[in-house]
Amino acid sequence: MGNPAENFKRGKRGKLYLQERLLQSNHSLVKNDMRKIGLSTQTGYVGKWLDISKYLPRRTLDRLAKKWMGFQAIAVAMLVPLIAFALLFRAQPILTAKSLRELLLGTNWHPLKQAFGFYPFIMGTLWVTLTSMVIAVPPSLMTAIYLAEYAPKRIRALAKPLIDLLAGIPSVVYGVWGVLTVVPFIRNHVAPTLERWSSFIPLFRSDNTTGYSVLAGGLVLAVMVFPIIIAVAEEVIHAVPQDLREASLALGATRWQTIKFVTLRKAFAGVMAAIALAFSRAFGETMAVMMVVGNVPQAPSSFLDSAYPLTALIANNYGEMMSIPLYDAALLGAALLLMLVVLIFNITSRLVLVRLMGHF
Repeated sequence: MGNPAENFKRGKRGKLYLQERLLQSNHSLVKNDMRKIGLSTQTGYVGKWLDISKYLPRRTLDRLAKKWMGFQAIAVAMLVPLIAFALLFRAQPILTAKSLRELLLGTNWHPLKQAFGFYPFIMGTLWVTLTSMVIAVPPSLMTAIYLAEYAPKRIRALAKPLIDLLAGIPSVVYGVWGVLTVVPFIRNHVAPTLERWSSFIPLFRSDNTTGYSVLAGGLVLAVMVFPIIIAVAEEVIHAVPQDLREASLALGATRWQTIKFVTLRKAFAGVMAAIALAFSRAFGETMAVMMVVGNVPQAPSSFLDSAYPLTALIANNYGEMMSIPLYDAALLGAALLLMLVVLIFNITSRLVLVRLMGHF
């Protein structure tokens, strides 16, 4: 029979030898199959491309792959300054003919009279975007907290795909929904109610009776950014270590106290990042907003006033009346302004988030 220990070692070595042979045979089969379809296991090239792995050492291939991926990363990062430079080049005539003060603070928009004041469009964009954020942030955060802290697994598994589905709906569908539902609701119910009970507040007083208003655009945009805030905030809150929750509960804190003073405090920077991302999304939305805000070039003074955001100005007018001097440059100047505002906001948000992460 032999020594049991020797038999055990011999059997173990035989088992390892068989496993190694099996892996080698499987690797050979897979490699042969991949060669048949023209896929190199080292370079990842598909089709009938030249398999350079046969002619170059592995270290050289690794350096080439690193440089190629670095080039791709730099190329993607350079898209932003290239787009900004192209817009600046095309907007140069309007920037030369008009001062920045006249463009940014001018209230008249009459292309035939060479009047290109962006102020009503800037204010319209800010009014609609801020209104949407005021409407969207509280319910989105409460939904994210419920899904991350209170909801059973079955409800969470059912609700998350439905919420994520909102992000995949085309913006034109939201615009049609706003025209058919939101605008009539504001015209027939919200505006008369506010006029009756809150007319002494300037923010709720307006002569606009069409329903196409800042409030309509804000409601549609709020629904569009719901999934962004909920998805990011829920993941951030759910990622807070469970040990922090258990320590808080062990000290006698209630469930809500733990969420308020421990979980949300730890996840505060991520939640703010979700809100900043939603703000950028809302600020650049075009189609849905254009269909429900009324598109009247005036600076709003009430939630019920019509507005004309920069995105709607560009979408409605670019390609039309290009024979008017400086008109093309003015629209591209509006596009440049929109891009710079979003870029500045994103950079500022990132700097604030870095400081918040260091503080919390």
